[in-house]
Amino acid sequence: MTTPTAPATLSSSQQLKGKCALVTGSTSGIGLGIACALAAHGANIMLNGFGDHAAAERLIAGFGVEVDYHGADMSKPDEIEALMAATAKRFGRTDILVNNAGIQHVAPVSDFPVERWDAVIAINLSSAFHTSRLALPAMQAANWGRIINIASVHGLVGSVQKSAYVAAKHGIIGLTKVTALENATTGVTANAICPGWVLTPLVQAQVDTRAKQLGVSIEEATRGLLAEKEPSQQFTTPEELGELAVFLCGPASGNIRGAAWVMDGGWSAQ
Repeated sequence: MTTPTAPATLSSSQQLKGKCALVTGSTSGIGLGIACALAAHGANIMLNGFGDHAAAERLIAGFGVEVDYHGADMSKPDEIEALMAATAKRFGRTDILVNNAGIQHVAPVSDFPVERWDAVIAINLSSAFHTSRLALPAMQAANWGRIINIASVHGLVGSVQKSAYVAAKHGIIGLTKVTALENATTGVTANAICPGWVLTPLVQAQVDTRAKQLGVSIEEATRGLLAEKEPSQQFTTPEELGELAVFLCGPASGNIRGAAWVMDGGWSAQ
């Protein structure tokens, strides 16, 4: 599993100083990598997730910014409302919203458990709607805001046995486009980032399953996984995704609206 880079090795500036960034699913993996990058550029951070939040808070605090944590279950609208209220109380408002929380389940459509479908849609798609609808009024009033939805290459292409995940990620891109269009004449932007393979716990579990099913080593399973889909044959890192998120928050991105920005090693170019 990739560990977020230590503060001293991330590029840094104070371009986001005084801004509050709420990153869902940010106690590990992609979310924590993005939170670190935003903190390195001066943003205060509200963390969320089911991982080791104390360790994540210590890491973020190392950037010299303010940090807090809320353990909202992103499948539950009432807990999402509590998260948004707690962020506003602690930091004034959510300036930057990064919808990253996600889960995965793999099964054919004919065998896909209904409760798992509902859970994937709730966390991977509906939660982004709820956070966005609650964050937008304050962003609109301030005439500045950034909504960054972490989609996936699976928001653009399909893969077998991932019906709920693919449906949710296609939906996230659609939600991003509509949010961007509704705010197109304002200082509020909405964009999606579409990674390919990123070595997170979700992907590691797929590698482990592949190794077990094929009777091969983890290393061989990893090479096989990358070779099937990603021409670069390398993982995207949480740090790279974090720097892209920083760019989308910066002055050069003010007219990037409704984009589905791929960082997939050539996967969707095939």
